[in-house]
Amino acid sequence: MPVTRLMPTSEADDLIVLTRSIVDKELRPRVDEAERNADFPRDVFRTLGAAGLLGLPYPEEYGGGGQPYEVYLQVLEEIATAWASVGVGTSVHALSCFGLSMFGTEEQKQRHLPDMLGGELLGAYCLSEAHAGSDPAAMRTRAVRDGDDYVITGAKAWTTHGGKADFYKVMARTSDEGGRGISCFLVPADAPGLTADVPESKMGLMGSTTATMLFDGVRVPVERRLGAEGQGLPIALAGLDAGRLGIAAVATGVAQGALDVAVRYARERETFGRPIIEHQGLAFLLADMAVAVETARATYLHAARLKDAGKQYSRQASVAKLVATDNAMQVTTDAVQVLGGAGYTKDFPVERFMREAKVMQIFEGTNQIQRLVISRGLAR
Repeated sequence: MPVTRLMPTSEADDLIVLTRSIVDKELRPRVDEAERNADFPRDVFRTLGAAGLLGLPYPEEYGGGGQPYEVYLQVLEEIATAWASVGVGTSVHALSCFGLSMFGTEEQKQRHLPDMLGGELLGAYCLSEAHAGSDPAAMRTRAVRDGDDYVITGAKAWTTHGGKADFYKVMARTSDEGGRGISCFLVPADAPGLTADVPESKMGLMGSTTATMLFDGVRVPVERRLGAEGQGLPIALAGLDAGRLGIAAVATGVAQGALDVAVRYARERETFGRPIIEHQGLAFLLADMAVAVETARATYLHAARLKDAGKQYSRQASVAKLVATDNAMQVTTDAVQVLGGAGYTKDFPVERFMREAKVMQIFEGTNQIQRLVISRGLAR
């Protein structure tokens, strides 16, 4: 059932209509088979780029959509309602463009952003390492200056689009000054010495390739550094606030998709001579699921509107990510329960939604880290 949305402009309404059309024609018919076979849908990102949906929150002068986050996130939610792997990929791509858009020079932006925002170049984001997930300041991957280049050596774990992306936004250590010794680089996928390890065998999001990226003396020209040397961690953390809103929207979309399937099933399935949705015990469960979905949506929209207004929103982004992903886990679990034994089979997508929701409590900062961010904000 389509979500009733209050969009800020008629253009934004048109974007929702366009997104729903692409979702129904291009995504829904393919998602089940692609997820079963772990097929990476590279062409879908080109389709989204050609439609102007891949760079929505970025300036029009560089090929973006010039839309507020309030609009971009609702488009992202619509995509994730059908296909979480594509929703996550769209969010990660937007995060991969963030450093260039916010901290790049005018020459860098003119050279790289149009193809990135238009979908010709798909991005990935390399921050985490095997021993430095929640603590990025502990990273060991190094970038050593050598003339007009930096030479990067190390490994970056849990890279979404790893081995499939056309460029990688990479955080690497340029000095031993802890968090102040990290710099940000835009590394092309064909750089010699850059390879992807064997993709991870995951619980969900099979259509989204995740791999460790290996940097074996990868040379990157100085002009591909974003911002000043040592500015990498602030760039990463600023991007994560926006990225958390992306994941909150994706999680809300997954929860909405699960709710839609559960309601449809409950209207059609009969026990004791009437549809099971008419049995109060199950009807109340569905009501709680609907409340959880709408709460998540309201929470991420509140944070997005703060961001659009130029106000501080870091704590609200953490609240949105925490609420939306925890709610998605509960809603998808309950959707399986509504369908009973059928929900535990692959005949219905709710078991997939449940597997997909779990990782959303983990990436872009675990929900325990979100509680740390929120509590520190209160302490200040």
